[in-house]
Amino acid sequence: MTKRPLWSGLALVGALRARASGGLAREAHGVSIDTRTLQPGDLFFAIKGETRDGHDFVRMAFEKGAAAAVIDEAHAPELSGAGPLFVVRDVQRSLESLGARARERSAAFIAAVTGSVGKTSTKDMIRLMLSRFGETHASAASYNNHWGVPLTLARMPAEARFGVFELGMNHAGEIAALVAQVRPHVAVVTRIAPVHLEYFGSIEKIADAKAEVFSALDGGVAIINRDDGFYERLAAAAGPTANHVFGFGETERAHARLLSYEPAGEGALIEAEVLERRLRFRIGAPGKHIAVNALAALLVGAVFDVDLEEAAAAFAEFTPPSGRGRREKIATPDGEFTLIDESYNANPTSMRAALQLLGGAATGPGGRRIAVLGDMLELGPQAAELHADLAQDLIDASVDLLFTSGPLMSRLSYAAPDSMRAAHRATPLELEEAVLAAVRAGDVVMVKGSNGSRMARIVSALKSAFAREMAN
Repeated sequence: MTKRPLWSGLALVGALRARASGGLAREAHGVSIDTRTLQPGDLFFAIKGETRDGHDFVRMAFEKGAAAAVIDEAHAPELSGAGPLFVVRDVQRSLESLGARARERSAAFIAAVTGSVGKTSTKDMIRLMLSRFGETHASAASYNNHWGVPLTLARMPAEARFGVFELGMNHAGEIAALVAQVRPHVAVVTRIAPVHLEYFGSIEKIADAKAEVFSALDGGVAIINRDDGFYERLAAAAGPTANHVFGFGETERAHARLLSYEPAGEGALIEAEVLERRLRFRIGAPGKHIAVNALAALLVGAVFDVDLEEAAAAFAEFTPPSGRGRREKIATPDGEFTLIDESYNANPTSMRAALQLLGGAATGPGGRRIAVLGDMLELGPQAAELHADLAQDLIDASVDLLFTSGPLMSRLSYAAPDSMRAAHRATPLELEEAVLAAVRAGDVVMVKGSNGSRMARIVSALKSAFAREMAN
């Protein structure tokens, strides 16, 4: 089957505000900024990052089959003859221009998702749900920043019926700039939590920065977590631009309300009421926080006028993204243990949710609940206290063994009960050996920390070490 063209060469000249050099590419089938994932027929943008310059990879892009490359004037002489080029003043701005053109030509229903926690899983649930009703385009992974959002827009097919965009930030004004590009019909805020507190100084300022997602609604719909302590603040911010504000959560005042949550195997059975309609469905991942965010997805579906019974049925196929609660059975010579990978990121709110999930996980015969935790970063002056405050959550989750890494997690290690404290090390590399020596069949092991704390290293070590052991 021939891949459908995404952009014609002539359309690109106008959208990019570029001059063509080395011949005009006839068409592009995709858009890329990374030669590691570039596919033949992609248009390659030579974005200059903090550590690498995409111009250094233009020739590699053509070797891998790029249809053309977007470069700046300064690099045009040295790249002359490499292949079809679109020469522009500023590559980042040209990516944004192409994203803007994609949005202009689209008749899709567009949803934007932000929040301190749960953005990616909520975006993925909305994508999974809407895909049952038409072609749905969504952000890949966590492409939610100044290059990820225009890249996702530029990749959106003209024929898409739905678009789902994740928006992130670490400073005020960032979401306002991103949502102005997306121009959604619906904007979702999952939850406000002390994330990037170091840059904002207060959680109130974080809430205000997230509320920027409503600034481009232009009469659309705001969907906000009704259980969140900042609901009223967010709803007030949405008022000037939203025609409707809907809440989701467990409170009776929610328009989409969780009525019951029952763990069932690797998922849960849910009963909910969405806009006065009773729904019963299965979700393919455990965690009440995931079930609550599924209600936000259903409100998006209601706004887009899809069948809610069929929409809810889609969640049975949901699995958490890598590093965000994905579960895996790891074989050992004596049986299996369960690995819960939460290594992508962490803050006090998501850490408590993950520990609650660990506490509800069933161990095997003789198994234990093991928490392997790394630092939660960007929490500012309160960081040490916010780490130590998790001690009661460990107790409530019936954690048997606690392994910690990093200077901040040392505070939690000191605060935890002596019987629980297994090992603390300065780095994940130093902690690996202790964790590997402790894990046995029947255990449930949860690994979590901020991305910068590098806890994914321990996830990889657990997988590879036992794979080698089983191979011998």
